[in-house]
Amino acid sequence: MNPHDQRVLPLVVRIERGAPPLRTDALEAAASAVLTLLDDERATVGEWAEEVRAWETVGIRKVVRRARGAEWRRVLDLPGITVELRSAEVRVHPPVPLDAWPKELSRLQVSGTDLTDGEHDPGPPPDGAVLWLNPAIGMSAGKAMAQAGHAAQLAWWGTDPEARAAWRDDGLATAVRTADPRWWASLADSGLPVVRDAGFTEVEPGSRTVVADAPWLRAGGSRPSAWGPLRNPAS
Repeated sequence: MNPHDQRVLPLVVRIERGAPPLRTDALEAAASAVLTLLDDERATVGEWAEEVRAWETVGIRKVVRRARGAEWRRVLDLPGITVELRSAEVRVHPPVPLDAWPKELSRLQVSGTDLTDGEHDPGPPPDGAVLWLNPAIGMSAGKAMAQAGHAAQLAWWGTDPEARAAWRDDGLATAVRTADPRWWASLADSGLPVVRDAGFTEVEPGSRTVVADAPWLRAGGSRPSAWGPLRNPAS
């Protein structure tokens, strides 16, 4: 593939010194940002539509960078959408050529996104869309944010217009949780949308990193009993 034909979706997470977001908040904000862009008229029929179509044609690669202070303010001046979710702020920009990032984004660091939830327990996810992380794969927060964005996009593609409307009415709410190891294999083999990583960074090519789950994505609207309960309680 010609490198000049490749596109990437930039995601920028705000990480101010001394006040980083919680990891789960950042992952869910990234998923929400991707969904918000895909549902935006500018990305479907407007000024971003050509870039989005070109990006989707060659893959849906995403790269997460971090910004703070003046860096973040410069990011806000570029075309994009900012999602604020509890402690996290993530800005998504329309896709750019892999080798031609805007300078305001290219100078941002990719590393340094090793966020944690600390003592905060995100608890069981609410009913609705849930992105289940592979419990056997360790990923930096930036990598996991990109993977959550992939899974959210696969879920969006797999959702029919009526269910999309209901999801939209619910604010495109999407939870991110680590799957219970007891259910992961059944979940990953269930036929639900699953992210298989290309292996550019951190994980082996073909690794199954995230499964997208939602009531409307399950055949017949019910979960096979082997998966366990929807809320996937940890043992």
